[in-house]
Amino acid sequence: MDVAPLRSGQPAGLPGVARQIEAACRQHGFFYVTGHGVAPDLLTRLTRACAAFFALPQAAKMEIAMARGGPAWRGYFPVGAELTSGRPDLKEGLYFGAELAGDDPRVRAGLPLHGRNLFPAQVPELRSAVLGYMAALTDLGQALLRGVALSLGLDADYFAAGYTARPTVLFRVFRYPAPPPGEEGWGVGEHTDYGLLTLLAQDARGGLQVRTPAGWIDAPPVEGTFVANIGDMLDRLTGGWYRSTPHRVRNVSGRDRFSFPFFFDPDFTAEIPPLPGRAATSEAGQPRWDGQNLHAFTGTYGDYLLAKVSTVFPQLRREVLTDETS
Repeated sequence: MDVAPLRSGQPAGLPGVARQIEAACRQHGFFYVTGHGVAPDLLTRLTRACAAFFALPQAAKMEIAMARGGPAWRGYFPVGAELTSGRPDLKEGLYFGAELAGDDPRVRAGLPLHGRNLFPAQVPELRSAVLGYMAALTDLGQALLRGVALSLGLDADYFAAGYTARPTVLFRVFRYPAPPPGEEGWGVGEHTDYGLLTLLAQDARGGLQVRTPAGWIDAPPVEGTFVANIGDMLDRLTGGWYRSTPHRVRNVSGRDRFSFPFFFDPDFTAEIPPLPGRAATSEAGQPRWDGQNLHAFTGTYGDYLLAKVSTVFPQLRREVLTDETS
C-alpha cells in the first residue's frame, strides 16, 4: 500500500488509500506500507548499533537491565525473560519509549512506562539511532492514522486531535537466536498487539506468521516496506469492525533474526469508548485467542496496557511497579 498521499496530503490520492486501508483492516488486520518516507539509512544505522549491543558480553548488557529503568520500564532483557501466553520467548531485547525529562508532567505524576531511556555506554551511537528512528516512525504513525480515520468516515485529524495528540510511543528491538537443532523455533507465541497501530521492520530472515481463517500464513519481509497491523484498541474503538489479528514468530532460518516493532498507541490516560457512527458497526466473530472480550473493557488505555505488559514481565511487575500503581 503506497501511503505517500497521507504524508503529502494530496487530496486526489486520499480516497483510494482509505479504501485500501479499510479492506486490509477488515480482511487481514495486516498490510505492507510503501511510500512511507523513512530514510533507509535510519534503519541501517539502527541495525548496526543494535548488532553491536547484542554482541557485548552479557554482564555489559545487564548494565542497562530493565529493573534499573524503574517505572519507566526501559532497558535490556535476556533470552527467556519475556513471556507470551505464559511461555518464555526465545529472544532477547531492548525496550525504549518516548524520551521524557524528569520535569515532564507525566513523569512527575509517576505514570508507569514514562521517563528516560537506558542506553549503553559501550555503544554510544545507539542513542541517536534509536531517537531518530522513533521520531520518523511517530510521524509515519500519525500519517497512517489519518488514513484509518478517513477509512472510518471520520475527519482526517480525528486521532491526532484526540487519542494521539500525546501518544504512547513504545519501541522494541528483538534478537531471536537460532534455535537449537530439532526445536521448532518458537520466538514469540500467539498474541495480538495492545494499542492502535504497529509498524514493523524485519530483517531478511523472516519468521512472522499471521493467523487467518484458513490457518497460519507467513508474512515474509519485503525490502523497503514496513509491516503494519492494528491493535486491540482500534478493535475496541471500531466495535470489532476492524479486528486485531493474532500473530506469532517462528525463527526457522537457522540464523539469528532481528526485528524492530514500533507501537503507536493512545494517550496513556485516555478512555477508549467506541467511535461514533459507522465506525461502531460490528459483526459476530470467533472468540479471541486469549478469551478476552475487548468490548467489555472499561478504563484508560494505561489500565489495559499495564494489565497486559504485567503478564509479559511478572517479575518486573512485582519488583518495580507494585508500589507506584497500588
